[in-house]
Amino acid sequence: MMKLVKIVSAALVMSALLFALPGCQKHEGPAEHAGKEVDKAVEKTGQQLEKAGDNIQDAAKGNQADGDKK
Repeated sequence: MMKLVKIVSAALVMSALLFALPGCQKHEGPAEHAGKEVDKAVEKTGQQLEKAGDNIQDAAKGNQADGDKK
């Protein structure tokens, strides 16, 4: 009998958690949404700066090779 009570109570607890946890999800407010957009913009800008730096280095290597030929 005790085993049945334990099984039923465990099933009730699991059912309660199954229905309660989705209600606890955090909804994104306008400030959090704006912060995520800023993060994306900063990441994209960083990637573009890195690419520009690589292009400058490549150009400098190309100019240095041209200068050696003179």
